[in-house]
Amino acid sequence: MKDDRQVEALLRELAPQVIGLLVRKHGQFDACEDAVQEALLSAAQQWPEQGIPDSPKSWLATVASRRLVDEWRSESARRRREENNALMDLAEPSTVADSDDTLTVLFLCCHPSLSAPSQLALTLRAVGGLTTGEIANAFLVPESTLAQRISRAKQTIKKAGAEFVLPPATELAERVRVVLQVLYLIFNEGYTTSGGPDLHRADLTAEAIRLTRLLRRLMPEEDEVTGLLALMLLTDARRAARAGEDGSLVPLAEQDRSRWNAEMIAEGVSLVSAALEAGPVGPYQVQAAIAAVHSEAATAAGTDWSQILALFDVLEKVSPGPVVTLNRAVAVAEVNGPEAGLELLATLDDDSRMSQTHRLDSVRGHLLELAGDTGAAREAYLRAAEKTASEPEKQYLARRAERLT
Repeated sequence: MKDDRQVEALLRELAPQVIGLLVRKHGQFDACEDAVQEALLSAAQQWPEQGIPDSPKSWLATVASRRLVDEWRSESARRRREENNALMDLAEPSTVADSDDTLTVLFLCCHPSLSAPSQLALTLRAVGGLTTGEIANAFLVPESTLAQRISRAKQTIKKAGAEFVLPPATELAERVRVVLQVLYLIFNEGYTTSGGPDLHRADLTAEAIRLTRLLRRLMPEEDEVTGLLALMLLTDARRAARAGEDGSLVPLAEQDRSRWNAEMIAEGVSLVSAALEAGPVGPYQVQAAIAAVHSEAATAAGTDWSQILALFDVLEKVSPGPVVTLNRAVAVAEVNGPEAGLELLATLDDDSRMSQTHRLDSVRGHLLELAGDTGAAREAYLRAAEKTASEPEKQYLARRAERLT
């Protein structure tokens, strides 16, 4: 399993680099992305048994290039000769450039000709390395629907004639907003997996952090990029304390804070402090500030919930939405009592965006338990357990319900 995860992490890092290598040479993003996906599948099947090759990037580039040759061969004999000749050099590992086109691929996937959902889906696959199924879980849509969305997105990029270059400065601000959403989704999928037996996937959180660091190097003046990086570091710093020895979920209030990563917390606090001082405040900076308040509390009882609630008030102004309201309800309950939190939570009951997630019932169960209504809390926990596809979360919610029996 460890070798499999090592291979997965390496493939996730190399995928956009190889896509960039092929697109830079041939210009056809759709065909190159398909060819690289097939090469990744071959690697995932072979490398765990045969070992990782000495030059894994060259191996992937060679296999993907052959896939392109096979695809183009069917078009015409002329095309076959041309592409075979063009790809001969690429097949030699020594000719593979030691460059990283990840950010260029990232911005290409966030091309303005695409809808926001298509931008997110395509980037999660081409850059984040998530499978179509994982992305479908993140979007709460059927896998077949997501696959069609990705296919249409690639065709749209082809028709738009998008060039494989970083966007001009006039487009960066809008394009980076979607890029940040994508990186946030990758991180969240890794920090709390949407389904399966594992609570988290460190390979995904590490990749999200790696890509965000790259983006910050490209755009050091973008405070929201810095804010997102700070948020990821402050959140991921708790990962070691989030699970028990059996892999079970440990809630924030019960975590052993001595297991939190002090180095990541220090870096995260430093980053968000600098970003907040620099200029206008964005949602990622505010979320990072909330995470910093949690990180600075030596114990759960010592958490400054009044400050957290004030920050949620700011967040609701700059980025209103049901998830913000959901989390703000917890802060309201800590400051003003569980009944006040439940009253705020009730405003989400008719919000269709919350109908697909277990989190509303999970938070309601927690607040009902604090209010002493154990019967209603138990029912809420059980409803939440039925809705989540994550086994650790399902087991945690079931235990909470059982404790109230």
